[in-house]
Amino acid sequence: MNQPLAYIHPNARIAEDVVIEPFAWIGEDVEIGSGTWIGPNATIMDGARIGKNCKIFPGAVISAIPQDLKYRGETTYCYIGDGTTIRESAAINKGTAASGKTVVGKNCLLMAFTHVAHDCVVGDNVIMANAATLAGHIIVEDWAILGGLAAVSQFCRIGAHVMISGGAMINKDIPPFVKTGTGYPVSYAGVNYIGLGRRGFSKERINAIQDIYRVIYSAGMNVTQAVQHIKANLPASEDLDRIVAFIEQSRIGIMKNTVGE
Repeated sequence: MNQPLAYIHPNARIAEDVVIEPFAWIGEDVEIGSGTWIGPNATIMDGARIGKNCKIFPGAVISAIPQDLKYRGETTYCYIGDGTTIRESAAINKGTAASGKTVVGKNCLLMAFTHVAHDCVVGDNVIMANAATLAGHIIVEDWAILGGLAAVSQFCRIGAHVMISGGAMINKDIPPFVKTGTGYPVSYAGVNYIGLGRRGFSKERINAIQDIYRVIYSAGMNVTQAVQHIKANLPASEDLDRIVAFIEQSRIGIMKNTVGE
């Protein structure tokens, strides 16, 4: 484990079988789980809690202090779940006093030059393509995919199984199961048929989700009216409950523009 050309603080808590390549830098208040690989020139700073069987590629920086002028040196953390891969030059900042932590879940893939800012919570099985960027305080739910160069504004929420197009500029909440268009403002581009099918959703289930979004985006109602109509007229299901709860809990509103399905 101890490469002669890597710096590893003697107080770091690292499983015996972790592989740390030359020129990596490991700080004092760091924990790294069994089976993880730390590539050359990766930097793991105080507050990092890295799970088992992760891969951290060259140039990645984990748990650097937040890029937030309100940060005053408080003790905060950055959690990386088991099985997650963080590619070259990705940057994941630790939290601020607002939540105390930044979290990336299990089995995620954060490609080269991605950025996860302070106090974000990224779910399990999330993919962020090259240079996708999250500002602070963002929630990304399980199985979401962010295309390359997508940028998400602070306090937004990205629903489960969402597909965000490359280059999209996100400034609203993106409800579950949908695709977005590109550009700004972000636009609705239909249900994520391909992604849902790959994850075992039946055609009937996907069609029922489509019926919900037809009301929201194609029936000429505002969002409040659409939600009331959905609850009163469409068949009950867990997916319907999830969509309705997401919309009703949104603090900044959901994307509304439609580019066709």
